[in-house]
Amino acid sequence: MSGLQWGGRFAAAPDAALLAFGSSLADDLVLAPFDVRCSRAHVAALGPVLSAGDAAALRAALDLVAAEIDDGSFAAWATTHGFEDVHGAIDARVRDHAGVAGERLHAGRSRNDQVATTLLLYARDRAVRGARIALDVAAAMEDRAESALERRTLLAATTHWQPAQPVLLAFWLDAAAQSFVRAAERFARVASDAARFCPLGSAALAGSSLPLDRAAAAHELGFAAPTRNALDSVGDRDVALDLLHAAMRAAVAASRPSEELVIWATPAFGYVRLDDAASTGSSLMPQKRNPDPFELVRAAGARAIGAYAGALASTNGIALSYHRDLQETKFQVIHGTEAALTALDAFRRAFAHVHFIDHAMTARAGDGYTVATDLADAVILAGATARDAHRAVGERVLLAEEHGRPLDPSDAAALDVPSAPVDPLGSVLGKRTAGSTHPDAVAASLAATREAITGLSESFL
Repeated sequence: MSGLQWGGRFAAAPDAALLAFGSSLADDLVLAPFDVRCSRAHVAALGPVLSAGDAAALRAALDLVAAEIDDGSFAAWATTHGFEDVHGAIDARVRDHAGVAGERLHAGRSRNDQVATTLLLYARDRAVRGARIALDVAAAMEDRAESALERRTLLAATTHWQPAQPVLLAFWLDAAAQSFVRAAERFARVASDAARFCPLGSAALAGSSLPLDRAAAAHELGFAAPTRNALDSVGDRDVALDLLHAAMRAAVAASRPSEELVIWATPAFGYVRLDDAASTGSSLMPQKRNPDPFELVRAAGARAIGAYAGALASTNGIALSYHRDLQETKFQVIHGTEAALTALDAFRRAFAHVHFIDHAMTARAGDGYTVATDLADAVILAGATARDAHRAVGERVLLAEEHGRPLDPSDAAALDVPSAPVDPLGSVLGKRTAGSTHPDAVAASLAATREAITGLSESFL
């Protein structure tokens, strides 16, 4: 039982199978760098308790462990031992390096406050990473939007996957970028919350009888202050859940344009083509060119939703303080976050390999009578009620459909609105409201979004 951080009151070793069942080492090795930082801060908190020699020995040992984490040797070493978690593994490795001084590292500390603090450090790091990826995606979309705006590429926007109204491709790209800006804002809030209060020094649930300098530990880790209530501190997982929520929402944001890009890549649409770098083939059909990255991103949102639901459910009904159920929360948070961020990064990489086929989009922007709403608006401006205009234009659509032709100037004339637009570009240029697909409105939105991206990016420098 020498590898465990407890055992004096037990007369026999634990059942090996049950110990393995309870181990989270394979799941929380990703926390190793953050645990080392946490342990360094605890050495600072132990200032009134440790001798200068012991403090120096502990810091040197932690530096060695940090180097082993960086080169991968720590993970290889830890997995060959029967540790319950990464926290116990690091404690044991410090004892290997520091000798007797290593026995002092855990004074005044419980894994309860240690895990809570380490998770906050992890949340801060991953939130910043998620925000940066989301902002990269938004910026890339705005770059494409500015170029598409110059070309005035048109697109038949849809509802219910049916042709609805003509829009600029730049309008679609700007719309897609908005959700990634909001994703970055959510990540930013998580990063901020993860730096507010430091649980370290709360010990098991009641604080410590040792004169720990909690403020020193909080300062070293970049927190604003120590937490105010030890009982709450050791069982609180709000920030970890918020991180997973932000990651899940980012994955869902990526899934939505992925759906359209998958469909647009089909010959039936032919709106986009993916580079070879973002395409795969078939083991049987030589002609296949599959948009696999976007299909996988589309599915990743569902996985992230499941992880978030599981993590949240694992905290439901748990009494105050720490309970081992929270090990499942930690698992769901880590695995859900890592998978969602991987999907978000995959979207960023794959989107760089998308080429929009302007002529195909523009040529079909009027298909499905997408200018009908503009005709109805013109009839309303001429004095008709909305219901009368809707009915009158619907009748013209039916007539045009029966003759197999698009709406044209003869329909506008028949409705006594001869100057009404009956072409997709005229529809786009006829928009008057803020936030519309009119080129001027799109340009204004692009500028505002660029400003938001710049502001958020600067907050993470």
